[in-house]
Parts: sequence; C-alpha cells; structure tokens
Amino acid sequence: MNEIYVSLEAYKKLEEKLKYLKGVRRAEVADKIEFARSYGDLSENSEYKAAMEEQDSLEREISEVELQFQNAKIIKNTGAKSDTVQFGSVVKVLEVEFDEEITYTIVGALEGDPSQNKVSNVSPVGKSLMGHKKGDVVVVHTPNGQYELKILSIK
Repeated sequence: MNEIYVSLEAYKKLEEKLKYLKGVRRAEVADKIEFARSYGDLSENSEYKAAMEEQDSLEREISEVELQFQNAKIIKNTGAKSDTVQFGSVVKVLEVEFDEEITYTIVGALEGDPSQNKVSNVSPVGKSLMGHKKGDVVVVHTPNGQYELKILSIK
C-alpha cells in the first residue's frame, strides 16, 4: 500500500479509531461470544455463530485501519500562501461547460467528503488540480468522461 496523505486531525482520528476498535469493540465482542457460549451446544447456537462472525468482521476492520495508520503520512498545512494548488488548498473553480463556480478543499484520501466539497488529492478532481495555478484550465478525467475546470482562486 502506498503512503496515504492525511492532516494531523485525520491522523489523530485514525489513531483514536484504532484504539477504540482494539479496546472497547474487542471487549464488547468477547463478551458477546462468552455470553453465547453459556447457552451450551455451540453447533446449533445462532448467537454464538453471529458473535463469531462479528469478531471476524471486527478483526478485518482492525487490519484495514492498522494498514491505513501504518501508511499515513501527515501533511501539515502551514498556512503559507501558495500560488499553486496543494494539499490543504481551498480552490475556487469554474466548471466550464455549465458555467458553474464550485469551491473545493484538497484533503487526504481518508478525509474526502463530496457532500462538503472536500476532494481527495488522489480523486480525479484533486489529481487534476494539484500543482496548477490560478487561471489554469485543467481537464478532469472520470470513468464517465472528461470535463474542464478553470482555477479562479487558491487560498
């Protein structure tokens, strides 16, 4: 797995999630397994099977979060003014075809949230904008085709 760029805030959230999963959630699932075992015959015990499936799911999630955590690289947004789009930039663009202005914040892969116009640096929009300057027109390639964005401002 490649490096995953994250803000310090996202890194801390990832760390908290991992502690929660390994501590609180593991204990909860272990309690469910123990309680289900108290019913006796495990071969026909649906509560036991469900608890074991929950444990498997939890361990997969822990493995995924551990991998993300191990590959996380904290990128600090120094607040320094830059004339190029970079991690942490707030970019106002014009969607050329529809003459619509949109403001995006460039964030790490774990922080992307399209509903808040937070685009990952590895998303089609984020990749297309990275390194460009005000006035540049970039082409965004998506599975459904391509479109152009003109960079109006960078903060």
